[in-house]
Amino acid sequence: MDRVNIQQVQPEAYKAMFGLEKYLETSTVAADLRELIRIRASMLNQCQFCLDMHTEAANSLGVSSEKIYALSNWQNSKHFNQLEQAVLRMTDAMVNIKEEGVSNEIYSGVSEHFSKEEVAQIIMLNATINAWNRIGISMSKVKSII
Repeated sequence: MDRVNIQQVQPEAYKAMFGLEKYLETSTVAADLRELIRIRASMLNQCQFCLDMHTEAANSLGVSSEKIYALSNWQNSKHFNQLEQAVLRMTDAMVNIKEEGVSNEIYSGVSEHFSKEEVAQIIMLNATINAWNRIGISMSKVKSII
C-alpha cells in the first residue's frame, strides 16, 4: 500500500515543522545534547529514519560512538554526567508521557541544570522530535520523508 507523503500533499504542515526546527537552532542548549535527546527519543519511538539522521549529526558534532550506543541503557552507563542524565530522564518521561507524566522530581532535576528558557527549549525539542518520529513512522513506506 502506498502511504501519503505529507511533505508533498501538505507542504504547509512540513513548513510549520521546519519552523519549529528553526526555533530549536537558536536554543542555548548545547548542540550535542540536543542530538542525544533526538537519538534517545527516536530509540524509544523506534523511528529508524530519525535515529540514523541524528546519529550521523551527533557523530559530526564529535559525540563518540560509545556514548551513542550507551544511550540504549543510559541509566547504567558511566558515559553520562548528571546534566545529561537529567535531560535523558526528561526525554524518557516525555516519550512515555502516558505512563507517569513528567514528575516533579524529573522536572526539578532538569531545572537544577538549566534556566527556565532552556527548560522550555528542552520541552519543545522533545515535543518536536516526538512529532517527527510519529510522522516518520506513519509514512515509513515513503522513500523520502524529511
